[in-house]
This record gives sequence, C-alpha cells and structure tokens, in this order.
Amino acid sequence: MRMYDIIEKKRNGKELTNEEIRYFIDGYTNGEIPDYQVSSLLMTIYFQDMNERERAELTSAMVDSGDKIDLSGITGIKVDKHSTGGVGDTTTLVLAPLVASLGVPVAKMSGRGLGHTGGTIDKLESIPGFHVEITSEEFIQLVNKNKVAVVGQSGNLTPADKKLYSLRDVTATVNSIPLIASSIMSKKIASGADSIVLDVKTGSGAFMQKLDDAKELAEAMVSIGNQVGRNTMAVISDMSQPLGNAVGNALEIKEAIDTLKGNGPDDLTELCLVLGSQMTVLAGKAETTEEARKLLQENIRNGKAFSQFKTFIESQGGDTTVADQPEMLPQADYKIALPAKKTGTIAEITANDVGTAAMMLGAGRATKESVIDLAAGIVLHKKIGDNVTEGEPLLTIHTNSTDIEDVKEKLYKSITISDTPVESPTLIYGTVTE
Repeated sequence: MRMYDIIEKKRNGKELTNEEIRYFIDGYTNGEIPDYQVSSLLMTIYFQDMNERERAELTSAMVDSGDKIDLSGITGIKVDKHSTGGVGDTTTLVLAPLVASLGVPVAKMSGRGLGHTGGTIDKLESIPGFHVEITSEEFIQLVNKNKVAVVGQSGNLTPADKKLYSLRDVTATVNSIPLIASSIMSKKIASGADSIVLDVKTGSGAFMQKLDDAKELAEAMVSIGNQVGRNTMAVISDMSQPLGNAVGNALEIKEAIDTLKGNGPDDLTELCLVLGSQMTVLAGKAETTEEARKLLQENIRNGKAFSQFKTFIESQGGDTTVADQPEMLPQADYKIALPAKKTGTIAEITANDVGTAAMMLGAGRATKESVIDLAAGIVLHKKIGDNVTEGEPLLTIHTNSTDIEDVKEKLYKSITISDTPVESPTLIYGTVTE
C-alpha cells in the first residue's frame, strides 16, 4: 500500500477503504508518512468530503492511535457532554453537579483553555485548594462515591488528532466537516463515555457561524457516535451573544453557583436544563426529556444540586465556603462600568469581540505560555433585546489594571444599540438524533 495511491484515489472522488484509512493514520502517527503527503490528503478530503463509513473509520483509527480511558469500573451509564465552544459557556460547571444530583455518573475529563477564557479546569482552580491531579483509581472511586469528578486530560489521548490538527491549522483545512467531526468525536470516544450529548453552537461567537453549517456538523458527529457504538445526540444552540452574563474564570464560577441555587441568567439556566434533560434520558434516569426536566428543576429548588456542587468541590480539595461566600473567589482590584452612549435597544453583542476583550484583560490565554488572571473578566448587564438608557451601565469590567482603554474600545464596538425594538435571539434551534 502506498500513500501516493491513497491521495490519488481520494483526489478522484473515490471512497477510501478501512484499511487505507488505518494505513494513513497509523503511518502518520508513527512518523512513517511525511507531513507533505498528509497535507495533500487533507486537502483532497477538504474538497472531496468523506461518506459516513469513512468518517466513522477515520474517527476509530484516531481513537486507536493512543490511550483509551476505561470507565468500566464506574457503576451506571456514563454520559458525557461536549460543547463546540463559545463565550461565557459555563454549562459544564452547572451540568456536572446538577445531573449528578439525579444519580447520573459524570466522569469529566477537561483541559485548560487557549483563547477567550480558561478551560473548565482553569475555572475550577479559581476555587482555593481545588485540584485535578488525581490518579485514575481515585477518579473512578470519586465518581462511584459522589457521582461526579473532574480530571485533567490524558497526555496521550488521540495523538493522531493532535498531529493532524497542527497540520490542518497551517494548511487551510481546519474548516472541513469530516475533519472537524472526527477530531471532536475521537476525543469524546477515547474518553470512555457510554453516551454523548453534543452542544453545537451557531452564531457570531461559534466555530460554525451559519446555522446550516452547525446542523451539518451536528449530523456528522451524531452519525459517527452512533456508528461506533455510542448513543449520541446533539442540541444546536445560539452563540450570537455570550451565554449567561459572566465571561471570566472566577466570575463564571460565581454564575454557576447562582444558577445551581436557581438564581442564574435565564439563557444559561434554560440551556443547562435542555442539555441536562438529554443526559438524564440517555443515562436511563427518565423516560422523556419532559420528565427529566422536572426532576432537574426539583433538585435546583430543593437544594440537592447545590449540595452536590459542594460535595464535588470538597472531594477534590476545594474550599466549599466559596459556595456560600462567593466573595472568597479571586477578586479584581477594579470594577469599571461601561456606560451606554445612547438610549435604545441592544441589537447586537458580538460574542467573539467580548471574548477577545476578556482575553485582553487576562482572563484567557493568547499563547500556551500565557498566565491567566483568574479574577479578570466581564459581567454583562444587558443582552440582545434589552432596553438601555444613555449613561446606564452596559457591563462591568473586572480588571487588575486601569490601563484598559483598548478593552473599552473593543467592547463599545462589539455592542450595537438600535433606535427600534429588537427581539431576543432564539436559544435552541433544534436537536439531532440518529
């Protein structure tokens, strides 16, 4: 078998066999196939696409290229949730304890963020003492005991994906449905979950800004998941503006606490209930999403979800007093309001620009070497469709520096105020199942 023949075959629009896909992935992972040949094949896939079988086999080959997490020691159906990313996406911080409060095992492997804000682990490490440096045995024991735990991602999970992504990033082949779908799903499948709920974002702050593209990606990932034996479904949700009000690590922890107490922003609460209902059904704890939603809402009302959050934090060394006293979380030296320059209705809040502004404050990483300021970030006071009066605060900037004129300028450009009424955007565009 020759890589030349595989490139030529896909260039001509023909299907690759399972053996050819395995040859390409194994050879590249092992360093036997050079970058220039793989770059050529990636470009042919970009233009010629892959069918469902090819996509599933590509994903499976990437899974088999490295370690696979064995969660068989955890009792019950393990359900994982994955978001395709966004700004102020606090759902994992709420969903993990909320769904676990119904007895659903949530064994979460998360990473550190590169971009607008930190990853889930960075956010959790805003809590004094919280740590994710636990062994696989401790991880499984914690999930069996408390139904929820978070651990850092394995260093050798899907090495083929890491190599391919680095190459895609410099060869203009990132934005390809089969390559995106296989990249995301390989990591989820290697992480050991039995069932997967995908939160596929669309809008200005999403990777797939057009709704049709988001639907296509959702369908591709659901197809892959189900073909390789994971019960998979997707929710398509809005990211035309930041989710919730908080953008920043400690700020998002506080917002998650508020949401678990029943006092969170409407959009964040609703999305968590939608995703959590799907997770609950896939775990076999409810027959329908309507039943699951009622169970989740009841555990928010009766305090079980909040209590589960405290148990989760305490079990991984965190100081649980922050749950009742959020002011113990890292606090910025300065809280600076950004006043509206005119009266009207909020017509647009460009999510990516708000995220970039938060990163400029130190809430995220511009490079892997960047140090995160856990206290920095932005809290929105207005969302699309809200009325605002000139001089009224649009948002509050949390910062440890007063030299933030460039941040203010970025934020003003990100917010459009209309003279006419504007409707709030749709939050949930639909679901995709097999």
